[in-house]
Amino acid sequence: MIQSFKEFTANGRAGGKGQTLARLYQAGYPVPDGFSIPAGAFNGEALSATAWSRARRELARLRQQAGAEAFAVRSSARGEDSAQASFAGEYETVLGLHTDEQVYEALHTVYGSRRTERVQVYASAQGSGARQHELDVVVQTMVQPALAGVLFTVDPLSGSQGEMKGHYVRGLGDRLVAGEVHGEAFALQRAQGTYDGPPALGPHAGELYRLALQLEAELGAPQDIEWAVSNGRVYILQARPITTLPANEAAGPVWNDSLKGDYLWTNSNFGEAVPDVMTPLTWSMLQMYAEESFPWPVPGDHPLFGNIGGRFYLNISLFASLLQAMGMGRERLAYESEEFFGNLPEDLEIPIIPFSRWQILAQFARFAPRAFLRVRRLRRQLPQFLEEAPQAFAALRPRIEQATTTDELIALWQEDLEPLFRWGLGMLQAGTSRYENAARKLRHELMEKVGEADANALMSGLSRDRDELASLGPVIGMWRVAQGEMSLEAYAKRYGHRGSHEFELSIPRPAEDPGWIEQQRAALQGDNGGIDVAALLAQQEAQKEAAWQRFEQWYPRQAASMRERLERAADAARGREAVRSEIVRIVWLIRAFALRAGRLTDVGDDLFFLSLDELLTLLEGRKEALARVPARRAAHRRLSALPPYPALIRGRFDPQQWARNPARRYDVYDASGTQAARGESEAVVKGFAGAAGVVEGRVRRLDRVEEGHRLQAGEVLVTVTTNIGWTPLFPRAAAIVTDVGAPLSHAAIVARELSIPAVVGAGDATMHLKEGDRVRVDGGQGTVELLSRGDGNGAGDSG
Repeated sequence: MIQSFKEFTANGRAGGKGQTLARLYQAGYPVPDGFSIPAGAFNGEALSATAWSRARRELARLRQQAGAEAFAVRSSARGEDSAQASFAGEYETVLGLHTDEQVYEALHTVYGSRRTERVQVYASAQGSGARQHELDVVVQTMVQPALAGVLFTVDPLSGSQGEMKGHYVRGLGDRLVAGEVHGEAFALQRAQGTYDGPPALGPHAGELYRLALQLEAELGAPQDIEWAVSNGRVYILQARPITTLPANEAAGPVWNDSLKGDYLWTNSNFGEAVPDVMTPLTWSMLQMYAEESFPWPVPGDHPLFGNIGGRFYLNISLFASLLQAMGMGRERLAYESEEFFGNLPEDLEIPIIPFSRWQILAQFARFAPRAFLRVRRLRRQLPQFLEEAPQAFAALRPRIEQATTTDELIALWQEDLEPLFRWGLGMLQAGTSRYENAARKLRHELMEKVGEADANALMSGLSRDRDELASLGPVIGMWRVAQGEMSLEAYAKRYGHRGSHEFELSIPRPAEDPGWIEQQRAALQGDNGGIDVAALLAQQEAQKEAAWQRFEQWYPRQAASMRERLERAADAARGREAVRSEIVRIVWLIRAFALRAGRLTDVGDDLFFLSLDELLTLLEGRKEALARVPARRAAHRRLSALPPYPALIRGRFDPQQWARNPARRYDVYDASGTQAARGESEAVVKGFAGAAGVVEGRVRRLDRVEEGHRLQAGEVLVTVTTNIGWTPLFPRAAAIVTDVGAPLSHAAIVARELSIPAVVGAGDATMHLKEGDRVRVDGGQGTVELLSRGDGNGAGDSG
């Protein structure tokens, strides 16, 4: 009838809390010893004499074997601490009991609490039935804590797994759990366990982090953990599923970092690189990108990057708030960000975080010198990385594919693959900052001197015979294949890692797709061979030369220094794109690692629906996290069926609710409701001047690069965003128009190199322009004018 934690069996009766505590105790977790008393031990409202006799023997055992000086008596209802309802704080808990008589009285107090009004109200709200009256009771050895608190392994409101959050107090934690005090806040970064909080908990944060990860894997769901520190040791007092997560998310939460606060988010530029709804493993990889690219802490508890419904976003509010604290306003933000993230609508308010200037200065003084030295050191390593990364790929790929044990894979990750990936991410940050420093000020200066069209022309021509711009490689390579200068096999070896989904780990690379080479071969038999890419490059070089002659004529004394600055910017651009190409190659290695792990563990592509920590735990032999995969697959499938979200999101955003709204905007979502709705009848769509030139043609609207065969020569390609996977289509297009993008984004850079007029970052071009519409694209002015409506299927003259 009464069972100690050690004796408890799977078919024992101890209610939710008792079952969990006994399970964890038997698994070796630091759970204070105890025993459970089932509801059947009570006759009416009184504990039977037989049960009390056994309970006293257990109390004596705990005093003798566990050194118990005090006890805690807790409820353990059948539905308590379940995935559906926690009943946290609804039943009575009695602490600090020393004598048998005190325990006896507490047993009746706790058992009687099942009939209180608050329990009845909670049970009714949760849809619980009469079984809630079957209240079992747990008696535990009570530790005397120096600190006690709670920890949520995911955000209980949003389900975000970016960090674990908690609160603690000194001494007993009962007032904290009851909500009577707030306590000290702290956070543990999920990727590495980095602690952010008051110093008192610091020495124990690493152990708490380790136990939290293990508990989440053991119990198969995000956990609400009660813990205590006593005599320098961390104890687990309770663990239960987080029941406040949205429906079906206790088993596999859907991230939505827009719920964390009133921020303005953007995925411009990032939407090019990561256009898909991310699987959990991909999100883990991109969190590593955030750690390595921005290794200094952000003031306060404000996310720099976010996962909104599976898509990758950057917190613009954070940058705007830092600038404002330093006395710089929206104009400076536009200058700093528009090259990569596009324009912000004037009527869109940017929520500001109230940082103090001294807070930012103190943070800057503390971390800026270290960050500056780090970037300078990484920049010196760029040539070394570009030389060694391909060699490392060639050496590691066969080792991954030939690994025969999970221990081999773990070692490969820890000793080779993760360090290589993190090195590459640091290189990307160094290369990007070098390019930004060289290009941003230069482009603004050129626009003032010669206008936007000539500025873009002067900053083009980035490819050379021996020093090719990596982003342009696939289209040049495909043309060489069409000319018989390169085999498809050679193309696959050189460019097969590049594609439109190159950062999503669950999607095959072009070179590993069995049908990919044949698709390319079939495409080459069409019009690709008739398009002279070399002629397009020569045409752009001629435009650049003409722009340069105008500059020399107008500013002869500045010509020499300007030519030198242009060369430095071009060199920085080539370096940045080369680093990115090598990182994509390393990402392919991570995909190969995951696929091999799936084979060795017999779980296949379920691996992509685990976080990196969960994957490594699985390789160690613990499979609890696999229980979350079905819910995560379903969420991923549901979110992937929605249209791409707006490039700008302010406030709380529900992807499904937005998708159901027939009046939704594709460019911006503002939860404050201050922006006016836009119709579909506007005659002119405005964006950035991506690449100069004026052309008329018919719209071919494509949502996915896989629809590329529908694009006919001379049509205007209109889409949400493009990336390197789209470049083989560019030579067919008369012009390119994108919703997402900026002057230094992929579509703009490649279009300029190929002398194809382009308007990027138009916001909602895909909403206004329909298939078959006839338009005039002015890439120099950044406008698309609707000339006439088509029949919706693109038929008719496309010249």
